[in-house]
Amino acid sequence: MDLLSGTRIVKRFGSLAVLHGVDIAIRRGEALGVVGPNGAGKTTLFGVLAGTLPASEGQVHFEGQDISAWPAATRCRHGIARTHQVPRPFLGMSVLENTLVAAQHGAGMRGAAALKQAQEALDRVGLGALAARPTATLGLLDRKRLELARTLATQPTVLLLDEIGGGLTEGELHQLVDLIGTLRDDGLTIVWIEHVLHALLRVIDRLICMDAGAVLAEGTPSEVMADPRVMSAYLGGIPA
Repeated sequence: MDLLSGTRIVKRFGSLAVLHGVDIAIRRGEALGVVGPNGAGKTTLFGVLAGTLPASEGQVHFEGQDISAWPAATRCRHGIARTHQVPRPFLGMSVLENTLVAAQHGAGMRGAAALKQAQEALDRVGLGALAARPTATLGLLDRKRLELARTLATQPTVLLLDEIGGGLTEGELHQLVDLIGTLRDDGLTIVWIEHVLHALLRVIDRLICMDAGAVLAEGTPSEVMADPRVMSAYLGGIPA
């Protein structure tokens, strides 16, 4: 059984269709990459899977249950968490307070249990020593680590990463990729949208390429990257 899936997903904004009957199946424990040109519908698909955007047509299933009508908060409580392209921390709070909010409101935890969960999430991403630090003073890499910690504090089963590598230096990107690889090795199911291909290919088991709101190719990373349609639509014919 697939852990999370979308079947014939259509998403319209007014008369504009952004997703055209997308099928996606995410297997428990895998790391699935999603690539495609800007405007392909990747982030919109994440919104439909996470519940922040309702599908115009189609169904979303999680652990065999139809969750199409579930709001984002309910999906989060059941184990679906996502990051955003631009980190959105509460800048007036400390690093720990940011993560505590996720444990309380994302996972529904309270008191000492929520505090323990928040601290463990920070430790897991390497921010444990910065728990008391004002979030506004963090650099970009640590803000991305915090974005990950906040999702981990909700106790996710599947983690949707939306271009989390954007804007980092090469050295910072290597650190983040190593962290995501550790999360994968710990058994967390990961779906990762990323334009930085060499980073993505270090982590994923399987790859999907989207174009114009539809799945263009799917398979192993080598199979997808060798597909002439992918070369044309995503890479402009230039080898990766």
